[in-house]
Amino acid sequence: MKKVIVTLGPSIINNGNFRIKDESNYIFRVNGAHGDLDQVRENILYIRNTFKKAEVLLDLPGNKIRTSGLAEPIPLQKNKAFTLQSHQTTYSEFHRLIKKGDEILADDSTLRFVAEEVNDREIVFISCSNGALRNNKGLHARGINKELPFLFERDKALIAIANELKVDFIGLSFVRTAQDIAESRALLADGIEVIAKVETKAAVDNVNDILRSVNYILIDRGDLSTEVGLEKVPAYQKFIVERGLFYNKRVFLATQFLKNMEDKPIPSIAEVIDLTNTFKMGAYGIQLSEETAIGQYPMECLDVVARIIREIDSEIK
Repeated sequence: MKKVIVTLGPSIINNGNFRIKDESNYIFRVNGAHGDLDQVRENILYIRNTFKKAEVLLDLPGNKIRTSGLAEPIPLQKNKAFTLQSHQTTYSEFHRLIKKGDEILADDSTLRFVAEEVNDREIVFISCSNGALRNNKGLHARGINKELPFLFERDKALIAIANELKVDFIGLSFVRTAQDIAESRALLADGIEVIAKVETKAAVDNVNDILRSVNYILIDRGDLSTEVGLEKVPAYQKFIVERGLFYNKRVFLATQFLKNMEDKPIPSIAEVIDLTNTFKMGAYGIQLSEETAIGQYPMECLDVVARIIREIDSEIK
């Protein structure tokens, strides 16, 4: 049976009818980017008490810079300026990494804007689209990741919680080199497996060393696409899965597998084909994110994945 990473969120916690069979086939993911530390701890304990045979993954937010402290979304209008204060991000030195003309992709690349003016207090951007920039959304500028520390203070606090509650897996976001993994392992308790997430061009370039350092990797196609461009993701995905199989490692893939099912009860045909091809290429498992965390049909999503896996298994037989 393939493994499915299920992201915990309101759609599961507030659903009194949410049930799964064969809990041992699932890994429940707590996204450390959301909520305060007490809420993260409570979510882990909720999984332990509710899904007793399922494994637990605590996913570190890593050095992804996000909006922070926004009481209200910032409205965006195409070709109009807006301002982001220095204290409104999770990294206070963000403005030092940005210069006029730099392009920012935000909220999983659904928003794009260009830096117009940068100083110690604020960055003035010109928005390339209409929309709203909400709190806790990622801000990606290509090329700055190598300038950031690998672990932010929140990551270190979350590692302490992982050690305290003895989670099964820790997800390391924005890994660049095997040294990043070694830095994190020095803080981790024995027995916690590392899932190294491939989300940067540096991770692709160093994938052989990374694979020699872990038993599990996860290709986050969303964050990787903001780094390398959407058109390059299929080739990189194929390359990384093949390298993982060569080293006999377990490879997960993530991002938008059942995006259609966030608000509809059935997947698109393209999603079914992508999921099927993902498993057939040798992926050990997939991760569902918004689909189960905030989507309207979390149980139906798991049923779709299970049906696809059964169909693949029947073809093999």
